[in-house]
Amino acid sequence: MKTSGKFPVGPMCNVTCFEQEKVARVKAGLVAEQKLLPQLAEFYKLLGNTTRLKILFALTQGELCVCDVAHVLELTVAATSHQLKLLRDQGWLSMRNDGKMVYYRANSGELLKALHDDLKILETRWR
Repeated sequence: MKTSGKFPVGPMCNVTCFEQEKVARVKAGLVAEQKLLPQLAEFYKLLGNTTRLKILFALTQGELCVCDVAHVLELTVAATSHQLKLLRDQGWLSMRNDGKMVYYRANSGELLKALHDDLKILETRWR
């Protein structure tokens, strides 16, 4: 592998040519998605945290109060509440009060299904 200073350089095209029609078609396809890509990046940042993923998987079992989620995660109620708030602020969780108790549930069955499907992909990949 070639190196450029300290960094390895991967395979590169050494010929200056391209398929203009294919490039135009791909660029046009990206324009449609471009508006949502920043939101998708933020979504992945939100999900790029093991604690928040554990919360979402825990809530696939059904509604849980903050204390129960904290016990499942072995975290303080304050730390758990912070993570729950981040997920709720993005619309992935719903909250309800019952006296002094606060309960959370997942809002999106599609998200939970996608997360389970992603786990299956990883399980298959690492067998």
